[in-house]
This record gives sequence, structure tokens and C-alpha cells, in this order.
Amino acid sequence: MTDSPAIRLPLDPKEQPILDRILDIRDRLSLLKADKSTYVKSQDVLTLYNQINEQVEILNEIRKEKRDEQNRVDIVLDDCYQLISLFFMTVGRTQEAPAVYGRSTCAIPLLDSNETATDILLYQQSKYSHFPICYMVHTKSTKRLLDHLREAGFYSRKDLISIGKKLEEWQGSVERGREHHSPHLLTLLEARMAVCRTTLHQLEHELSHLTPDLEPIYEELVSILRSLSGSNARSKFPVQEVRQFHTRLLEIKEKTHDSFTLPEKDDRSAEDRYADKLRQMQAEHDAAGNTAPEGRKVVSDVLQRCLIWVDLIQQKQGKIDERFQDTYDKLREIRNQLDRLTLTQSWSLRETDLWMYQRQLDRVDEARVDGNFLDAEGKPADLHAQRTLLYLLRKSYAYIYQLIIASEPVSEALLPIYNQLMTLRRCLWEVKNSGGVDSPRELYPYSMKLNSIDNMRVDGKFMVGSDIPEGQGSVTTLLAECFELAYDLRTAAEERQENEDSAMKDTVKDEGATPAVGVGVQ
Repeated sequence: MTDSPAIRLPLDPKEQPILDRILDIRDRLSLLKADKSTYVKSQDVLTLYNQINEQVEILNEIRKEKRDEQNRVDIVLDDCYQLISLFFMTVGRTQEAPAVYGRSTCAIPLLDSNETATDILLYQQSKYSHFPICYMVHTKSTKRLLDHLREAGFYSRKDLISIGKKLEEWQGSVERGREHHSPHLLTLLEARMAVCRTTLHQLEHELSHLTPDLEPIYEELVSILRSLSGSNARSKFPVQEVRQFHTRLLEIKEKTHDSFTLPEKDDRSAEDRYADKLRQMQAEHDAAGNTAPEGRKVVSDVLQRCLIWVDLIQQKQGKIDERFQDTYDKLREIRNQLDRLTLTQSWSLRETDLWMYQRQLDRVDEARVDGNFLDAEGKPADLHAQRTLLYLLRKSYAYIYQLIIASEPVSEALLPIYNQLMTLRRCLWEVKNSGGVDSPRELYPYSMKLNSIDNMRVDGKFMVGSDIPEGQGSVTTLLAECFELAYDLRTAAEERQENEDSAMKDTVKDEGATPAVGVGVQ
């Protein structure tokens, strides 16, 4: 638990027994998370969730006169409820879950000065049994991601469109569930989404003056700048690849020479030039207020950053300031592990595993002072180390966001079956799109596999021992879809075979009715 963000405010002696109990619950949640010998059962999670709520009720009584109290109890509660959130995703209940104690990554007002998150929990516990937890988790990840995009100072319009669509999707779910869920929780969730939308609109505003002719250039420059940052963080610096990016940047500079003029390179170091450019952009942004920059200015700034950054990383050759080597190695390892999870997610990911990565990243992120990474003596990192560490941090948060929104509504107990069916469906669609099969016999392997999966059901349900894991509807629907695809392919193959047989008979009949050459001629 040492990687949880640490806040150590004075603790009321009356809260010490609560802290002891929730620390014990958190340890049990961690043990449950670490136990890979069996799948997680909903009842195990609900039991621990109810025990947490009992402590929240006691805490709420103690804090009647001090609603704004924040100390270690709140930090440990945050750990517990975030773990509960991920557990409910693990068991496949991604659309519903017990209420979540969510300590936002930014300051979000509650309903009024006398109401706290513990009040919301108690209200929900007394009246409602479930809540769409996945959106609470998603909004926290989304807010963190948006903050890092704004801090980086460059982003693709596609990034913003994707995030905007997710926010609209979650808002629609809130509207549909307004009559079925706690109004207090819905208000809290809407407040979180409102903060995300505000940041999103600010980022969209910065790109609002990009014209259609400048948009492709800007998107390519953002892609190149990201690729350069990725190359800079590899274990072996890719010299040839970076040179190719540099050549492409010079081509874009020459191509856009008539649209805007970049300042000539001077004798200063690349690091000093890059720092000056960032300061200039920040000063211009502050002076402009709510006025969006011109499209040419946006493209010019990104192009100039790319050209200076490629000079800087070529000088550094992938080496980072030794003072921050440990932080760099830690962030790169987290990034690499999350990258591997995106490739094997459906087969190897247990959503609770993300909590460990989230805590480690939060620890690094929240240790920054005014956005700067500091060494053991409190001195800030140089610009190259600063931007490199920020890239790794941002990339890791992006991976977590991607993995969370891709979570399937199926218990991990049913994931092996679900993944097999997903593979079968993909194969059947490929067969169908490539023109089908010539003979029904070619479908035998698919039919045998589908029948073997179907025979695993007991009274129409997929059982694991005496338990009925979550996600029955998703697996059954997918199985039915696979059977339907196989049936369509078999029917089409039989019809094709019948038509071919009929055509062959007609040909033979026609040949038999045609007199041989020379017969009957005198």
C-alpha cells in the first residue's frame, strides 16, 4: 500500500478504530485481488463492501460538526472504494455496482456545504442497491487524461472527439437511470462529467480556428511529436527512425514556408530554445484570454516545437539526467507493462490489477511541485527529463483509460468461454466476408466447437461449480450469434451446392439430347 497517495492530516482519536477496521478491509481486498487461484465472486465483494459502509455510517456520525474533515481515513476509504469499483468490473457488473466513494482528482463541490460523500453513500445504501460504477471510474480517468493533454500542450482533434463521445454516452446513461438511482449520486457524477466537459471545451476552443487545409498538417505534426517522444523513451535510441522524422519535418517546413515563417536557429542550446518557446506560448495564451489562436499560429507553434525537440533528443540520445533515472525506469516499466496488457487484455487482464498501476502513477504525479519533477534535494528536473517523464506518465494514464473503457461485462469466470466465442465470431465473419464456404463440411470444426460450448450449459446457464457467474446474457447472446452465422453459411453452401448439381444435370441432359457429329448423314 506504500504507493497510495499520502495525506497525513491530524486524526481524531475517535476515528482511530474506524481507521483500524478499514485498513483491515483494505488488506483483505488486496489479498482477494492477489489471489489468482480462483475467480472473484460477487458475494465476496459485496460482503466487504457492506463492511465498509458500516464504517462510513459510524464516521458520518462522528463528523456531523466537521463535514470538511480530510485525513488518512479518507485516503484509505478511497483505496477501498476504488478497489471495490474495479472488483465489480472484474465480476462483469460494469453497468451497475454498489455506490463508490470517489475522491476526485480535482475539487468538485458536493450538493451543499453540509453534505459529504459519506452522506451520499448512506443515502444510496438505504434506498438503492446498485449504481453505474463504471462511469464513476471512467470520469476520474478521463479527467486525469484531459489534464495531462492540456499540460502537454499538444493533442489531436481525434483525441477530443473520442473523449467527447464517451462523455455523451455516459450522460445518456445518467438520463436513462434518473428514475432508478440515487439523485445524490447522479448529481455527483454529473458534476464530475461537467468538470471533464469544461476542460474538453477549453481544449477544443484552442483548435477552433484550424482551417481544413491546415488540419491534416497539424494532425501529422502531433503524430510526429508523439512518435519522437516515444522514440526518446525506448531502451535503445532509434537513430535512423528519428532522422526520418527530422527529414519529414524539414519537408513540411519547406512546404508551408509561404504560410508562415519560423525563426532561424540561433546559437542557444536546443533545451534553452525549447524552454523559451514554451514560455512564449504560455505568455501568448495568458494574454489572449478567451480568444482562440489563429490556425496558422497553432500549426507554426507545433512545427517549431517538433524541430527543436528533434534536435534535443538527438543530442541526448535517449539518456536522461541521472538524478531522475530511478523515476524514469519506474515509469517506463509501468508503461511497458500496460502496453503488453493492451495486447493480451481479453485473456490475461483482471481489472483489479489496474489499481496497482493507478496508485503508482498517482504517487509520482502528486509528488510534483507546480508541475515539476523534483530530485532528492528538491531541485527541479531539466527540460528534457521533465518532458520525457511527463510523456511516460501521460502515456500510462492513457493506457489505463483504454483498458477501463474496454472492460467486458462478463465475469472473469466466464471470460475463457466469452473469448473463445469472440474468436469464433471473428473467424465466421471473415469466412462470410470472403465469400463463404464451398461445402458444409468446411464448417464442421466451427459447429463442433459451438456445440461443445453449448453443452457446457446447465439448465440454460453457464455454471462454475454451484455458482452462476455474472455475464450470462452477454455470453448467451454471443453464442446465439455464432450459431446464426454458422447456420447462414451452411445454408448458403447447401444452396450453392444444389445450384451446382442442378446446373450439372442440365448440362448432361443437354449433351445427351444433342446428336453426335455425322450421325444420320448420307
